[in-house]
Amino acid sequence: MNDNKRMPKSNQSEAEAPDIPVQEEKQLSPVTESIQQFGQTQSPASESNIFCMTIIGQVEGHLILPPQNKTTKYEHIIPQLVAAEQNPKIEGILIILNTVGGDVEAGLAIAEMIASLSKPTVTVVIGGGHSIGVPIAVASTYSLIAGSATMTIHPIRMNGLVIGVPQTFEYMEKMQERVVRFVTSHSNISEDMFKELMFKTGELNRDIGTAVGSTDAVKYGLMDAVGGIGQAIAQLNKLMGDKRQAIQAGGYTQ
Repeated sequence: MNDNKRMPKSNQSEAEAPDIPVQEEKQLSPVTESIQQFGQTQSPASESNIFCMTIIGQVEGHLILPPQNKTTKYEHIIPQLVAAEQNPKIEGILIILNTVGGDVEAGLAIAEMIASLSKPTVTVVIGGGHSIGVPIAVASTYSLIAGSATMTIHPIRMNGLVIGVPQTFEYMEKMQERVVRFVTSHSNISEDMFKELMFKTGELNRDIGTAVGSTDAVKYGLMDAVGGIGQAIAQLNKLMGDKRQAIQAGGYTQ
């Protein structure tokens, strides 16, 4: 008879189970984390009264774009603008644009949000502010465009399945009028000039429209001035100072 009695399975597993050392999560040093996140050893840490918002790539609307596309989601931008409007420490908003355009209604929603803010806003077009990026660019209190930047103005286009009935074209025409009305009411360009640029032929490859350079954008009244980040921050500081003085004098109205 075997004197070695078998241990119960539960006790046997407990007795034979090796002790697994608990690995503590390694804390990254601030310098290492800054390199991974920003690609530099030091990032600006001072708290500013200016909120900087970037709109880059393609403006994504109700449909999710492919993962390889660089996009700006409008459901991310709108809460940021609301938070900036409510934050008493933020006195001005700087919007940096480098966009190829995108969803028309999403772009108009962002543009309307910027235009309805009570705080001074300045937009800077760096690289390009094309298509629906044009209404976003002109929505601010003051707009700047970099010397090498361009803005493409063209008619509304639709992708995917299009029902070939008169109502579809009437809908597109009404949407186009919304864009024209917004741009002309928030800039110094006339409706006739904007439509002339929009329907011009021979300027773009296989398309109707115009690629407007920085000096022409200012000449047509679309943008206020040619400049970059330094000029934008200087202009925003001036607008914020004017608002402070108006509030102190009791003459500021939203």
